Amino acid sequence: MLRNLMMTSALVLVTACGQSDTDNDKAAEADNGLVYVHAGHLVDVEKGRVLDDQMIVIEGERIVDIKPWTEEAALSGVIDWSGYTVMPGMIDGHSHLLGDIQSEDPMAPLEGTRQVDIDMGIINALKTLKAGFTIVIDVGSYRVFTDVDLRDKINAGEISGPRMMVAGAYITVPGGGGEVIGLDAGVEIPGEFRAGVAANEDEVREKVRYLLDGGVDFIKVIATGAVLTVGTDPGEPEFTEAELRAAVEEAAKDGKYVTAHAHGAEGIKMAVRAGVRSIQHGSLADDEALRMMKEHGTWLVADIYNGDYIKEVGTAQGWPEETMRKNDETTETQREVFSKAVKMGVNIAYGTDSGVYPHGDNAKQMAYMVRYGLTPMQAIQSATIWGAQSMSMEADIGSLKAGKFADMIAVSNDVLEDITVLEHVDGVIKGGKLVR
Repeated sequence: MLRNLMMTSALVLVTACGQSDTDNDKAAEADNGLVYVHAGHLVDVEKGRVLDDQMIVIEGERIVDIKPWTEEAALSGVIDWSGYTVMPGMIDGHSHLLGDIQSEDPMAPLEGTRQVDIDMGIINALKTLKAGFTIVIDVGSYRVFTDVDLRDKINAGEISGPRMMVAGAYITVPGGGGEVIGLDAGVEIPGEFRAGVAANEDEVREKVRYLLDGGVDFIKVIATGAVLTVGTDPGEPEFTEAELRAAVEEAAKDGKYVTAHAHGAEGIKMAVRAGVRSIQHGSLADDEALRMMKEHGTWLVADIYNGDYIKEVGTAQGWPEETMRKNDETTETQREVFSKAVKMGVNIAYGTDSGVYPHGDNAKQMAYMVRYGLTPMQAIQSATIWGAQSMSMEADIGSLKAGKFADMIAVSNDVLEDITVLEHVDGVIKGGKLVR
């Protein structure tokens, strides 16, 4: 019943958003085909400053100019954000849009269908976009290529959602952190849930090639055990360094990169030496691992809000004792590692593990980024220009600049004085279209 209601809600939300976008576009576009945004304050994330009373000129999907506000813009072509602080749309570097959010039931991923997962993804995508996240890196779904399907629907304009970079599935060892395990004896796991399972170098290359041929944007490897996967140890490596390197080499043939889920220090070091672009979580990194990340330019994407949510909701809902223990063992350690990484100058990109907790709450981690070492400006940069750099996409996204996509958000208060205002975004523009 709940899933049927959610699917119906998805259709209502998408239709409503589509109508709103069309009406807003007609209202905003001036006679010369341009859209003008009057920004009371504009956050320049590249230079780490705030400019007052700016005009952002948009043509089609992209920004064509930014300059001090003048009255040259026709009134019919102005989006009046003169009372707001305007900044680039945010990037969540660790998201799971497909399917339902995390629960205590290990059978949950198997209970729906491919279409149910996508329909839920439609709802999740719209919530995420309206929360001010115009780009997400979706780091894997259990059913192979459901994320590709959702991305393609968004790109085709069929539904509203953030720009998506997708992994297709997890590259994981048999019974590893990317598998659906902890099920009753005799439960058969369909093949679409095991598309990335690989037991040696040759199988890693084969599975990576399969995902690349299926249209993914990058590869996600599960380098260590996971907090939320029963029977795995977050501190223990699951792939060898040679197997991780095989994934990196195969992805590089198509100009693609690899990101590694890695909690434990040894797994992190192996992944860095193998050439991965980023480390997801990094909860148990030691000083050597952080120094290696700094030396290699490897990005840290640490979900430092997530542990509090898991503790509260997992306790209330009766999540497995093992999961709760592992969460306790990694949460504060991860935050200490994050603080140390900031001080050491490790590359930091914003990522939340949304999908474990409700979509649309992605900005709740911002306050944690500041609490554990970043300045408010740096926290914003981690979710904008630094996040774009972590994907080598800074030519198109991550800052407000002529030539880049017109992805931006508006908040009513001074974000540098109170970073939590990002939890309640007042306006969103994606690709020159007013979303809210």
